[in-house]
Amino acid sequence: MIAANHAGAGPMGEPLFREHGLQVAALCWRFSPRHGAEVLLITSLNSKRWIIPKGWPEAELSPAENAAREAFEEAGITGKISAEPVGSYHYLKEKKDGGGMPCTVHVFALAVAKQLDDWPEKGAREMLWLPPEQAAAKVSEPALRQLLRNFRKQIPAQKARRVTAV
Repeated sequence: MIAANHAGAGPMGEPLFREHGLQVAALCWRFSPRHGAEVLLITSLNSKRWIIPKGWPEAELSPAENAAREAFEEAGITGKISAEPVGSYHYLKEKKDGGGMPCTVHVFALAVAKQLDDWPEKGAREMLWLPPEQAAAKVSEPALRQLLRNFRKQIPAQKARRVTAV
C-alpha cells in the first residue's frame, strides 16, 4: 500500500482515507472466430461480482509481470502481457473489518496464448468470455466499464491472434 494524496479532508483536517491501495490487473483477451475479440471476466472471491484478474503487486516483479501472475493464479491464463498499462480505474476495496479502502488499479492487456488445465485458484471463481461491450455491462466499477468499452478499438486487427476457445 502507498500513501495517498488526499484532495479532501475530514472535519478536523485529517485525510478522509488514511490508506490508498495500488493494485495491478490483467485484461485477458483472445480472438474468437465466432465472436471476434473477447475478454475474460472472473468473479471476486467474496462478493462474487464480475471483475478482471487483479491483485496486490509483489516488489520483486514489474507491474506487468504482477498482472500476468494474477491472470495465472486466478484464471490459469498465460500469454503476452503489455509493457505499459492500457488504462486504470478506481474502486473501494471492502476490508474484513467492514470498512473500505480506495484502490487504484493499473490494467495491462494480456493476449491469451492458452489456459492451463490447473492453476492455484481453480474452482474458486466463475469465468466468462465475452465481447468487450457485453463484459462492460457486467462489471460494477464505472471506469472499468469504460475501459472495457474502449478496449476493442485498442486491439490492432492485424495483430489479433486467433486463440482456440478454452
